[in-house]
Amino acid sequence: MTHSFRYAIVGAGAGIVEAHLRALSQLPAARIVGMSDVIPERGQPRAAVVGCPFFTDHCSMIEATRPDIVVICTPHPFHPQIAMDAFARGAHVLTEKPMAIQVADADAMIAAADAASRLLAVNFQQRFRPVIERAARFIAEGELGELVRAQVSESWYRTAAYYRQAPWRGTWRGEGGAVLMNQAVHTLDLLCHLAGQPVKVWGWTRTRLHAIECEDTAQAMLEFANGAAGYFSSSTAEAVSGARQRILLVGERGMLEIADARITLTNFKRDVREFAMNVPEPYASPEMSTDEFELPGDGGGHLAVYRDLEAAIAEGRQPRINGQQALMSLELANAITYSAHVGQPATLPLDRRAYAALLERLQAGAVPLPYSPLPTREL
Repeated sequence: MTHSFRYAIVGAGAGIVEAHLRALSQLPAARIVGMSDVIPERGQPRAAVVGCPFFTDHCSMIEATRPDIVVICTPHPFHPQIAMDAFARGAHVLTEKPMAIQVADADAMIAAADAASRLLAVNFQQRFRPVIERAARFIAEGELGELVRAQVSESWYRTAAYYRQAPWRGTWRGEGGAVLMNQAVHTLDLLCHLAGQPVKVWGWTRTRLHAIECEDTAQAMLEFANGAAGYFSSSTAEAVSGARQRILLVGERGMLEIADARITLTNFKRDVREFAMNVPEPYASPEMSTDEFELPGDGGGHLAVYRDLEAAIAEGRQPRINGQQALMSLELANAITYSAHVGQPATLPLDRRAYAALLERLQAGAVPLPYSPLPTREL
């Protein structure tokens, strides 16, 4: 049975809306019934092209058009209130990442969705990439065994023009961070999706290149629940050759490395823990076999996210990246920021009140002691 869904888009003037419109154009039963934006000169032309009514107030739009799904494409700080307004009016929600700028707001979004018996989906489209889906299957099938180490790095190089394009970018009030909240939240999502969410974080952030308030470079040491170690690094100030994204997961039975669209899977002939305890030779290593897989493609990108959400509604299940799934990367990003600014490791679940207090200070222009990040370099 084919289901027809009515969509309304909030933040119609945002650049990312084009990707959403392309996805919706490939869903035969999808109908865009309204678009809204607080800046009419940016949103109204898009609504005219689509051929739907335009509104400057999202609540008025939802009440007038009664959509099944509200799509949120505004800057991050506005996601929570818009989502809760949609839930209160009976709509499901698909929001751009990150779902919020702090974990307390994300908690409220999840609670509101549950209270309204509506679905909350978050646009982490990278989970649908063939290389990520294949890696997740290897892990679920036990190819790696218990995690020993996770190492993730990704370059998200941006020029100064990128930040000038939208003044809210790279600000505490407009984004609640910079590389951690806008670009690398995708990287953190994949880390949590494949390795699980860490339980302890030592964060380090700097503003090394760009004339922005927040970090353009972030690193973290991680500890997982079983004691495994992890490392994360990402930057908009770093350009690299070769693979832009690298994910390395080492387990007791094997290791898996992702370099953009390529997976290298190494299997150990014997469990390394058992091997280390029982082999008499002091410098021996277990035998290994290695296979490589090239899996290009984005897995459908935004279209895959929409198809999954529509299927979830029709089947009465949760979408693959629901609020709880998306919360993991936001909480990890907040934990890195918190640790970097207070100079102490952060434990997860993150203290919501402590992070809210830190963010309030940062938004007010105060730098918490004892740690002060390097000053922004003038361009």
